[in-house]
Amino acid sequence: MKLGLMLGYSGAELRIPLEDVKLAEQLGYDSVWTAEAYGSDAITPLAYIAAHTDRIRLGTAVLQLAGRTPANAAMAMATLDQLAGGNRVICGIGVSGPQIVEGWYGQPWGKPYYRIKDYVTIMKKVWAREEPVTHDGREISLPFTGDGSLGIGKPLKSILHMNPNIPIFLGTGMESTVRMTAEIADGWLPLGFVPETAGIYSDWINQGLKKGNKKPEQFEKQAGTQVKVTDDVKSALDKLKPGIALYVGGMGHKSINFHKEMMVRRGFGEAADRIQELYLAKRKEEAIAAVPDEFVDSGALVGPVDRIAKRFKAWEESGLTGLTISGDTNAIRAMAEIARLNFPQN
Repeated sequence: MKLGLMLGYSGAELRIPLEDVKLAEQLGYDSVWTAEAYGSDAITPLAYIAAHTDRIRLGTAVLQLAGRTPANAAMAMATLDQLAGGNRVICGIGVSGPQIVEGWYGQPWGKPYYRIKDYVTIMKKVWAREEPVTHDGREISLPFTGDGSLGIGKPLKSILHMNPNIPIFLGTGMESTVRMTAEIADGWLPLGFVPETAGIYSDWINQGLKKGNKKPEQFEKQAGTQVKVTDDVKSALDKLKPGIALYVGGMGHKSINFHKEMMVRRGFGEAADRIQELYLAKRKEEAIAAVPDEFVDSGALVGPVDRIAKRFKAWEESGLTGLTISGDTNAIRAMAEIARLNFPQN
């Protein structure tokens, strides 16, 4: 299984753990990933990393769709691709949620299914440079002819000769969007995937691949997990609970929270309701305490190396092509050994 390293997004200050990235590349990791919410962006750090590495793939997990027009996203990723030497970039895209889309970006939530489809289609047209880009979509059209338009928009073709084969991965989790991901994208960044849920998605993916006339080997599936090497499993699980409580309880509106829906799908509906109730009541410590150990453990790899190695087998057998880990230097080294990466010879 390919391994990736997740850097995420910044806190109050942006610090890129460049030595960890270089170590991951040296040990045979396939990719490094950045994220964005409403602080640091996902693309700029990858340009910096590209200048200090040679071959590791550079992925966004994810670009927030509302933050850029599809043409702008295509330009940015094509620029990064050329700066990195070509064929190293993975463009991961996700819709975020309505609170961020409308509250931070000032864009309408609209109909995400059709917006994603239009977005991906336009990006691929931009990269292909076969003709000036036009698109008549349900959510996004080029040239724009809606309210406020002068009606003189001109179809254009990129000045930069771009790589037409930049892979697009979509961060999705609902049945309709997972099917669409397999149909139109090159890879999948599943939300909240754990090995036990693999069977839920397999039919949806196969249906999408069939509709897109694609073979399974043409489609990557890259999930993510936290890794902590420690003898104190309970303490490690407890340290992961605040993040889970934040996302399940407060990262989204009470009626639209994809992280809570994922927790419900994994069979923890009662706990999800309780976490959200407590978090929205500003009882955050109680919300954290309400996160079940079993839920955390099923989605993470924590404990001594032997325990992690045994539990990693389920991830290997789940149908994924890659696993992105979040962890420190010890975790990076341990997972390279556990995943039996091909270490380059000095």
